[in-house]
Amino acid sequence: MQVQINTDRNIEGHEALATHVRGLVEHALSRISAHVTRVECHLTDENGHKSGANDKRCVMEARLQGHQPIAVTHHAATVHQAVDGAAQKLTRLVESTIERRRDHNNQAPRPAQDSQIRED
Repeated sequence: MQVQINTDRNIEGHEALATHVRGLVEHALSRISAHVTRVECHLTDENGHKSGANDKRCVMEARLQGHQPIAVTHHAATVHQAVDGAAQKLTRLVESTIERRRDHNNQAPRPAQDSQIRED
């Protein structure tokens, strides 16, 4: 599983932050990582240099094998809290998506409709 981190100009994208985010994402998705090919993490500070409540946003997008990308968003007071919240949401979403796909694939096939025309 590949983890890519993107930051806006208001968040310093230093190596310590990247290491923290990668570790958190890999840990959160460890049970289901075989289904995930890539996770993109977008970190933004919505108020820029001003401070504000829950102004840090983390958008995580997961690419699943054989499925459209799925994404979650989480706002928090700090970047670390935003990443943690988004990772938890993404884990639940990936698990439910995999489970729905598994349930759909395991459905019993419907019986074929009788297409013969009856003559009396």
